[in-house]
Amino acid sequence: MTIRVLLADDQTLIRSGFRVLVSSAPDLLVVAEASNGREAVELARSERADVVLMDIRMPELDGLAATRLITADEALAGVKVLVLTTFEVDEYVFEAIRAGASGFLGKSVEPAELIDAIRVVARGDALLSPKAVRGLINRFLAEPTPSRPTGPTVLDVLTEREREIVGLVALGLSNDEIAERLVLSPSTAKTHVNRAMMKLDCRDRAQLVVLAYQTGLVRPGVPQSQ
Repeated sequence: MTIRVLLADDQTLIRSGFRVLVSSAPDLLVVAEASNGREAVELARSERADVVLMDIRMPELDGLAATRLITADEALAGVKVLVLTTFEVDEYVFEAIRAGASGFLGKSVEPAELIDAIRVVARGDALLSPKAVRGLINRFLAEPTPSRPTGPTVLDVLTEREREIVGLVALGLSNDEIAERLVLSPSTAKTHVNRAMMKLDCRDRAQLVVLAYQTGLVRPGVPQSQ
């Protein structure tokens, strides 16, 4: 299956470099390029991209605002946003995930990592660099204002196994790692993750991470039991 990619960055040279890199992968296709946030939203709608590589700092409409518009549009439910920025700081990580981004990487990422990140995000998984994960956790220490009720009772819809797996997702474990820890098959682990996302109305794994910390299911600095 070919993954359709939209590049959104206001710098022509950077877009050109990403275009060459993305086009080098046989399963990836650059379908359009946007030089500002507003254009990115319009092209996401017209070109039916699967993944948008979104820069944060852009004219007219910044990348975070553009991401919110894309993820809030029901007609674009299948479009995933992977935020790329030179400013991999806590505030941006937190806001990018709250905006609905499925991943966050620094622009210094290695080419092979970027290609793999696009594939990961396209299949519905979340992708955060280790630095971004640390930033996301640190940001929750500042007690962000939740946009919806996030007390422990929100998790009542989950089974005990699903709660356990959501906790592991929040620690950054992949389906394979969760399966190994809990002695499950990877497909079973994925099924539990997908059911948890559906029950909690989460767009993807990144939002599961957010909810896990907001509800207190996982707390920064407190390891999950083995």
